[in-house]
Amino acid sequence: MGAEARDLQDEHQKYIEDLGDFTRTHSCGELDVSHIGLEVRLEGWVQFRRDHGGLIFVDLRDRAGLTQAVFSPEEAEEEHRRAGILRAEYVIALRGLVRARPEGMTNPALSTGEIEVLVREWKLLNTSKTPPFPIEDRIDPGESLRLQYRYLDLRRPRMAANLVLRHRVAQSVRRYLDEAGFLEIETPFLTRSTPEGARDFLVPSRVNRGDFYALPQSPQIFKQLLMISGLERYFQIVRCFRDEDLRSDRQPEFTQIDIEMSFADEAQVMRLAEGMVARVLKDVRGKDLALPLPRVSYAQAMADYGSDKPDTRFGLLLKDVTDIVRASSFRLFSAASVVKGLRVPGGENLTRKEIDDFTEFVKIYGAQGLAWVKLRQAGASGSDGQWQSPITKFFSADEKSALQDRLELQSGDIAFFQAGEPDMVNAALGNLRIKLGEHLGLIDKNALNLLWVTDFPLFEYDGEEKRYVACHHPFTSPAPGSDLRQPDRTFARAYDMVLNGTELGGGSIRNHRAAMQREMFDALGFSREAAEEQFGFLMQALEMGAPPHGGIAFGLDRLVMLLAGADSIRDVIAFPKTQKATCLLTGAPAGVEGGQLRELGIKLLEAREKTGTL
Repeated sequence: MGAEARDLQDEHQKYIEDLGDFTRTHSCGELDVSHIGLEVRLEGWVQFRRDHGGLIFVDLRDRAGLTQAVFSPEEAEEEHRRAGILRAEYVIALRGLVRARPEGMTNPALSTGEIEVLVREWKLLNTSKTPPFPIEDRIDPGESLRLQYRYLDLRRPRMAANLVLRHRVAQSVRRYLDEAGFLEIETPFLTRSTPEGARDFLVPSRVNRGDFYALPQSPQIFKQLLMISGLERYFQIVRCFRDEDLRSDRQPEFTQIDIEMSFADEAQVMRLAEGMVARVLKDVRGKDLALPLPRVSYAQAMADYGSDKPDTRFGLLLKDVTDIVRASSFRLFSAASVVKGLRVPGGENLTRKEIDDFTEFVKIYGAQGLAWVKLRQAGASGSDGQWQSPITKFFSADEKSALQDRLELQSGDIAFFQAGEPDMVNAALGNLRIKLGEHLGLIDKNALNLLWVTDFPLFEYDGEEKRYVACHHPFTSPAPGSDLRQPDRTFARAYDMVLNGTELGGGSIRNHRAAMQREMFDALGFSREAAEEQFGFLMQALEMGAPPHGGIAFGLDRLVMLLAGADSIRDVIAFPKTQKATCLLTGAPAGVEGGQLRELGIKLLEAREKTGTL
């Protein structure tokens, strides 16, 4: 802020008045032609001021919208004269008469665009420094600056609308679950650390030196205990904490819609959950959702989409061609565990640079490269004239014909291939599919495609830890008939709801018998002593008449992000962290006084380069 602007602000301070009984009668987004002739009182921030000589126009803004106010010397000479001091983001209150805008001066982009308020009296409630960026949606000041001045960013209409949408979603959820007989019950934030899942945030205990609480990654154990308590139906819109690497749809602290119910199987939980999402869509978007939602097995999702959260808004399905190329002379294909192809209709017009860019892209997912074939012209199947590719010489006419049939290749198409271990092949081609959908404009951004993914594996192998870990969590019940001694062949009573390629919520039926829970701990490599140390209180509770129960948790941040059409959950959280888990507004995390650490019995390995802190 320059010296001249600062001096001007200081000069205007003397005009500040108390609000007194100057209470507003309407919001700045509420007035329309039905209010013409009515005297109203409005309060808000100055968005723009335009001095047209005889008249001064001010766009007054609050969270509900904008109203144009007119200061006229003929209506109120002194009020018009004083309006000359108004600047952007000054806070004012005004009283005036609603009238129609002159012919040709209406603004159809505003809900208040057919009227204006002729000011009779106004008060300056506060001045403002010049903001570091304009408070309007069409300006993108950059995320770092927005987060540093988040309170200003939230004044922007789009950001305010996102938080209003978040509120409406939360209230819709509460109404639906209350009507379904659920109780909203709070669970502890200070609990104990458990070994499964992401890294915990630890909180040292002053009273019990050397011991630590952990912030909950979810209320999982507590909601199961509530079922054992006989409360039958629980929910909570709750903060959860995970110390993990961040991205656009992750935050160290996030919000879940957490649900648990007794005497329920998968069908009951899923029916309740999709009904809740249908209610939310109806309440906040006026959209009717066709129920029940489609279902796809985990195996089918991985086969067709290379992902357990498939985006079904467009095609481009993956096809397994391993059997066709097993005997080919192309060693990269013939020796691979799996080979998959992805047909792109009309893709022969992709340039070599675009193909090279896609090749670099799949390397992110562990691929060494990207094979491709263009089908240039119609003709006899398998003729070399049809295929344009560096790998065409490695395949016989029969192999080419079989590949064309399997992939349904037609003249003008391109097919991409990936070979290797299944996890890498699915990750590389599955993510390439999404990138191609965006690159070629195949994705309907207005569509809301929801589905269930079911029949998940109970375990997955962790190559770093050299052991099997739970795909969901260790309290998930195995499918009937499962043999936990064969962890690679067991399935879970688990289910995920997916929206447009994003996991919206996930849940499972739990182990309600202590014997089965002990078998799960054994399969996961817990010693009996470790299981008792970590989960003894849960095991004891399971032996006290635990009912069958299951539940689901939805990511509220992700749901609102998708409904708002935002690119990041940071745009739908009031005060988010950066991708480095820092708060640019408050400067958190930060050092603390040495005395605070001594009270906790903590000594840092390295002293901070700050006076008075450790």
